[in-house]
Amino acid sequence: MSNINDMLKTIVPKSSQLNADDLIGDHSLTIKITKVSIAAGDQPVALHFENDGGKPYMPCKSMRRVMVNVWGSDANKYVGRSMTLYRDDKVVFGGMAVGGIRISHMSHIEKDVTLALTVTRANRKPFTVKPLRADNPQPTAVSSTQIMGAAREVAAKGGVAMKEYWKGLNAENRELLKPITKELQDIAAVADGIDSGGPTV
Repeated sequence: MSNINDMLKTIVPKSSQLNADDLIGDHSLTIKITKVSIAAGDQPVALHFENDGGKPYMPCKSMRRVMVNVWGSDANKYVGRSMTLYRDDKVVFGGMAVGGIRISHMSHIEKDVTLALTVTRANRKPFTVKPLRADNPQPTAVSSTQIMGAAREVAAKGGVAMKEYWKGLNAENRELLKPITKELQDIAAVADGIDSGGPTV
């Protein structure tokens, strides 16, 4: 098997939330929501999901409007439901196309849902969300780039954090991390002030 040097893992943004840059390289991400937090601020909603590595999805106002239109306003009902996210390079901020996260599919709907979203103050365009079903050819829970980036961030918190994180991973994601297991052990060892060794994952 050839040894692939993946440049994507070198550009994973260091952030406390899921970013559009996490989905660079035509990656999409299907998430299952485990908790919804609502607070004050410019980004009031945080959607925590399985294996998020402490980086929840914090939807913009347009995507929050999509969720309310599709699933209703009771955020408690979102827990256990799933959606597929993707990077849209055409998202504009401050007059520049900077890219943003959009929702392509959502569970618990039977047919396409289309609504008009504001692009600019004078421009609204239709936006369609498709049903997310078990037979949809959607990607697995997280991309390799995302899970590796999240694992490195957890390892930087030390061996105890890494062990807890590892316990919560499914078999597929553990397999994804096998090539960098030694690296994760070294990162955790440094965080714990240990010269060698590391957490047994």
